[in-house]
Amino acid sequence: MSDVPFGFGPSDRDPDRDRKRDEGGEGGNEGPKDPFGFGNLPGGGQFPGIPGMPGMPGMPGGPGGFDVGQLGQMLSQLGQMLSSASQAGGGGGGPVNYDLAAQMATQQLAQKTSSLTDAQRTAVADALKLAELWLDPATEFPAGAAESVAWTPTDWVKASMPTWKRLCDPVAQRVSGAWVEGLPEEIRDAAGPMLAMIGQMGGLAFGSQLGSGLGQLAAEVLTGTEVGFPVGPERTAALLPEAIEKFTEGLDRPASEVMIFLAAREAAHHRLFAHVPWLRERLLGAVEDYARGITVDTSRIEDMARQIDPSNPASIQEAMQSGMFEPQTTPEQKAALARLETLLALIEGWVDTVVAEGVGERLPGAGALRETLRRRRASGGPAEQAFASIVGLELRPRKLRAAAELWKLLGEERGIEGRDAVWAHPDLMPDTDDLDDPAGFVHRRESADPIAELEKQFAAEAAEAAAQEKPEEPGTDDEPGAASGPGAGDESTEERNGEDEGGSPRA
Repeated sequence: MSDVPFGFGPSDRDPDRDRKRDEGGEGGNEGPKDPFGFGNLPGGGQFPGIPGMPGMPGMPGGPGGFDVGQLGQMLSQLGQMLSSASQAGGGGGGPVNYDLAAQMATQQLAQKTSSLTDAQRTAVADALKLAELWLDPATEFPAGAAESVAWTPTDWVKASMPTWKRLCDPVAQRVSGAWVEGLPEEIRDAAGPMLAMIGQMGGLAFGSQLGSGLGQLAAEVLTGTEVGFPVGPERTAALLPEAIEKFTEGLDRPASEVMIFLAAREAAHHRLFAHVPWLRERLLGAVEDYARGITVDTSRIEDMARQIDPSNPASIQEAMQSGMFEPQTTPEQKAALARLETLLALIEGWVDTVVAEGVGERLPGAGALRETLRRRRASGGPAEQAFASIVGLELRPRKLRAAAELWKLLGEERGIEGRDAVWAHPDLMPDTDDLDDPAGFVHRRESADPIAELEKQFAAEAAEAAAQEKPEEPGTDDEPGAASGPGAGDESTEERNGEDEGGSPRA
């Protein structure tokens, strides 16, 4: 993943590592992979681990040394960041300065994009309209998008900012505050004003990193849902014609065919999220669950601080490279990441299956395009970059393929209606173990009606709630077993319960 917070830059993954990760070896779901760039700091790299000051420029130098000549450059970059922040206005009240992030991203994109033409807008509208028609027979979910738009990369940044705020705030808040919570109370009281200033600086630094990352990601995304879910306004299907044209240049397929295939994926995502109301909150909730567990071992910081020689800059750099500010991963965080990865895989697998059924026989190159997008994800596509940077999650291609196989098998066994009915409630969804055995999950579901199961579960929950709310039969203190008032001759609650549970009255 990226070495900086929110660093959505191009992936530089090692193919051998990816193969091992895909086979369940190195890089599995044992925990986050250095979220927010708290890990190693190669010479000349970034210096993200300073409490409250993530993403400060690095301290480059030779092996074991510190190049003092670079200090002026570091301070200059800090000054530029502060200057940009003042020009951006507000937005500094939270853990991330989003005004600064938006300004930096749009400035970064200014020289890379141009205005859309009427022909591009028409092509997007026509492609989405045709895609909706082709998807109708492939899913029970009706069209979910009420509006079709063409976006420039800058449009994507502006439209997606509320979503990034929801995703980034929980993690940034915990990263910024975890180390402060571990300080003794007397130190926090004494450093109150300084902590507030450092918190504001942290918001600027996070905003700077997020803006840079979004600027890079916006130049790559092809649709409004390529990160795995809709990032723009609800029920707004969006394609980015400029990026799609660049993407098409490397393919041996007509531009119109590529546009329709991507439109079908965009439309399928919106159908799913529009008609599965719990899905978006469950996905964002997994990120929040992960964030709640972020802590920093301050005792380790104290131990490392004792080993630092202030007169030796190399010892300071060595301490920072040791990951002294790296959050400690908890079992709860690992579980949250597993839920997040499984849910993202199920979303992608369902979209992949539905689009293949909807357009597979209509577009000659649908199979090739499907495989191209799979390779794009496996090598580090927008979704992989985003979640790796925010929570350190690396999506395994094997999980995505297994999810697509599960939905395909489920459709063959139960039909389209039975397949889509699984989305009716989160308790019906496959879990991580089911992705390891898609056929097993399908066979268990073969004789079961998902809706009937759900209704049975609701009935059981309602009965349990009613039993807990039912008042006890009145009695007297002198005669605990006697009833009073109307219906005193009725059998007692205890006797009725005995009859219900045992099938006959108690002796």
